[in-house]
Amino acid sequence: MTRVVDAYFTLLKVLIALLLAAMVVLVFGNVVLRYGFNSGITLSEEVSRWMFVWLTFLGAIVAVREHGHLGVDSLVRRLPLWAKRACFILSHGLMLYATVLLLIGSWQQSLINWDVVAPASGLSVAVFYGVGLVFGVSTIPILAIELLNVLLGRAREEDLVAIRESEEEDVDEIQRRHLAAPEGFAAAAPSRAGGAA
Repeated sequence: MTRVVDAYFTLLKVLIALLLAAMVVLVFGNVVLRYGFNSGITLSEEVSRWMFVWLTFLGAIVAVREHGHLGVDSLVRRLPLWAKRACFILSHGLMLYATVLLLIGSWQQSLINWDVVAPASGLSVAVFYGVGLVFGVSTIPILAIELLNVLLGRAREEDLVAIRESEEEDVDEIQRRHLAAPEGFAAAAPSRAGGAA
């Protein structure tokens, strides 16, 4: 099961890269054609906008799994264990609720717009709203499993802080690298600094 999930998220990352590359080609190609040859790609603006929406939602799915969204954890880190658990349950409950609403709304919009055709590309507008379905179906299990692990007491205390501030993460990484540096390097650094002076 883990291999299937990992393969799915690898596929998402590949799709994100392909969408980004296609967007660059469409937009840059359209600019070159417009200013250099007084022509253009008719569907470039519409399709690249749709690709950007898909890229954003697919990236959000990966970020939910890897806890990569921006956030501030300075308060939660200072709370006692029971309060961390309560905050985690509350936040994941709200995220689940919002994601279910998004899934239902995307389903309804996809059905409403199934026969509506986009003016430039001729594609069904349901493709635009379909990404909400992919997002909901992909993230609801992640959030539900994490919430269930906390409710059943299977989560560690560090798992209760779902988001880390980026600056703090950078400081932790620098400290880890410094502590892992060979002893000779640490001893040689002051002598080089003294020799330079």
